[in-house]
Amino acid sequence: MSDKEYPALPDSLKLRASVLAEIRRFFAEREVMEVETPLLGTSTVTDVHLQSFEVRAHDLSEIPLFLQTSPEYAMKRLLAAGSGPIYQIAKAFRSGERSRLHNPEFTLIEWYRPGFSLTDLMDEVEQLITRLLYRQKIPRYTYRELFKKHLNLDPHTVTVQRLQQCSDELIDVRGADLDVNDYLQLLMDQKIEPRLPDCCFVIEYPEAQAALSVVAPDSEGVPVAQRFELYVDGMELANGYFELTDAVEQRSRFEGDLVRRRQLGLPEVAVDEELLAALEEGLPSCAGVALGLDRLLMALGQNRDIRDVISYPLS
Repeated sequence: MSDKEYPALPDSLKLRASVLAEIRRFFAEREVMEVETPLLGTSTVTDVHLQSFEVRAHDLSEIPLFLQTSPEYAMKRLLAAGSGPIYQIAKAFRSGERSRLHNPEFTLIEWYRPGFSLTDLMDEVEQLITRLLYRQKIPRYTYRELFKKHLNLDPHTVTVQRLQQCSDELIDVRGADLDVNDYLQLLMDQKIEPRLPDCCFVIEYPEAQAALSVVAPDSEGVPVAQRFELYVDGMELANGYFELTDAVEQRSRFEGDLVRRRQLGLPEVAVDEELLAALEEGLPSCAGVALGLDRLLMALGQNRDIRDVISYPLS
């Protein structure tokens, strides 16, 4: 099929509709409320790996707006206001992401569970995936286990020099300005993800990859991010956190992102003060996850290209 013939086929449309109906049933059974939050915002994420679409009105004196990369910040503001457990089926937008697994506009299923531990949330994600994909119990591997098994490295203690050496041997990245976290993510993407089983959780990520999650000691006393990723058929399908509720720590992480953005020559962005204000007001202890609907449909339909499950993808 050529790039000009890519509207989703009727079977793909029917599959999307049936999956959305089943997801809504799943959350209704658990009394998780569906919500909507704005797609446009006055601020965006600081994460160096996510680039936003900036939108300006004809009147250039108006402040710039951003299409949201996920509904996370707005949903956390609802949680802080007392919403209770919530979910959203939302459009998200990320600039520069085009590949067989990426479209700049895509659909996320994102939900938050006050009172849940990270393990509780993984159990619930497993229940949803088992219901939709008919998979057996999903195994769970630590980030350290995978790096030791496939690369004989401990990701929590390895030096940047050793990572550079390993990367140069396996992947041609000579001359790249990478830090420890960059090397770890590169090796994970290129050398470990292709070797993962058909369906698994990865847990206990390095502290530097905590983003918006809590950090706590693992069984060996090493600080690790309390987060997980779910992989299905070699694709990252979901990303979950035991959510950080400390506004001071979150501001510090945002400011660290801004320093790294300047180092990489990325556009300056403002910290989301409304999110930080919500954290200061009091975000309840909770776990949250974002799951890519389009990739879920790829797994269900055994598609290799995300364009096969989106009605009008950007070519």
